Amino acid sequence: MVTRRVDLRSDTVTKPTETMRAAMASAEVDDDVLGYDPTAARLETEMARIMGKEAALFVPSGTMANLICVLTHCQIRGSEVILGDYSHIHIYENGGISTIGGVHPRTVKNNEDGTMDINLIEEAIRDPSFEICYPTTRLICLENSHAHSGGRCLSVEYTDEVGDLAKKYGLKLHIDGARIFNASVALGVPVDRLVRAADSVTACLSKGLGAPAGTVIAGSKTFISKAKILRKTLGGAMRQVGVICAAALVALGENVGKLESDHKKAKILAEGLNKIEGLKINVASVETNIVYFDILEEEGITEIELLKKLEAHGIHAMAEGRLKIRLVIHHQISENDVQYTLSCIQKAVTGLKAENGGN
Repeated sequence: MVTRRVDLRSDTVTKPTETMRAAMASAEVDDDVLGYDPTAARLETEMARIMGKEAALFVPSGTMANLICVLTHCQIRGSEVILGDYSHIHIYENGGISTIGGVHPRTVKNNEDGTMDINLIEEAIRDPSFEICYPTTRLICLENSHAHSGGRCLSVEYTDEVGDLAKKYGLKLHIDGARIFNASVALGVPVDRLVRAADSVTACLSKGLGAPAGTVIAGSKTFISKAKILRKTLGGAMRQVGVICAAALVALGENVGKLESDHKKAKILAEGLNKIEGLKINVASVETNIVYFDILEEEGITEIELLKKLEAHGIHAMAEGRLKIRLVIHHQISENDVQYTLSCIQKAVTGLKAENGGN
């Protein structure tokens, strides 16, 4: 029977700490739909300060947050948004901007580091003089850190350049900052500076920060007023939401400082995987808390087989496509857990190669 569990599926799997549970139990609350929950207001004020924006709004999830932001910027149906072909909004959010908002996605190829070439973004902007046929470009979206690229970080210089391009054409810039705190810590750049060029930004509280739920949107007071109406429309307005916001305030106070350690553990994990014969990993690409590795085709091992073997040892991870596995570090993973994981992966790979008639 397996007695040890190391959950590396995502940084969303953390459990609330005792400090969070105590804060939730004693949270001062009121009706946030009516705008009177004091704990929600305190969280929103603090997040607006951290983001360097005029105002902020708590919403239940990152998917809803991005949807609200895109729809607030693109209030005319048939508007077009430029975004990466491997961005979270485009791949993992159920096509909500199209199905709910009538917004058309225009994808630009994501590079390995999560960026999109500036010239390709500019080429994707529609010529407004041919609006008889073209949809109207209104928004550019970036993602920082970029999850599908392995948690790679967009530099402040790159973000500023995209922001300048947006202004040149009268467009808005939205940053999906689900893990913006990870990017900030990895780059050594304050969050507010990292998102200065953005007209709106989201920050997930239940990923690297380890809160049980929620995302915050930040932007101008006018933008947040419009976003608040859309939150209600989408069913995201809640009553005594301060119970959840209290845990998020604890996460801000306790867990931002742990992100650097998460990144170091991810690097240790990557370096260890690089020593296991039969696996392939780009160690240099591991900048934050996400680690991708590939199983070499010639080993005759599938990702499903390897994940099943690892689960037998209490190691839980996720497939990220054929022969590719994702591991994500969070604050409840210790360095000992990392070493145990490496040991189990080595044993699993060796065992599967033997079972499949390999060396």
